[in-house]
Amino acid sequence: MDVPSAWITVIGSAAAVCTTAAFVPQVVRVVRLRRADEISLGTFSLFAVGTLVWTVFGVLLSAWPIILANAITFVLAMTIVALKLRYDRARKDSRA
Repeated sequence: MDVPSAWITVIGSAAAVCTTAAFVPQVVRVVRLRRADEISLGTFSLFAVGTLVWTVFGVLLSAWPIILANAITFVLAMTIVALKLRYDRARKDSRA
């Protein structure tokens, strides 16, 4: 299939925006509720590592859609991980 490189960039960028934006509602929800009981620490930690590796991959390819999307998603995922640890610790301390 002979697809112009501009279209490939548009498609990759659209996918990057969608998958990155998908994490914003979760961050907002955790911040609003000030709890993250339903969040899997293992899943989000592993996902964050994966997005970091994708970011490095994008840097090696000089592929800006991959770099930007995964760097932003890494920050969002790590925000969720940090809030999960913070809120779980606060809950544990309040029960003690």
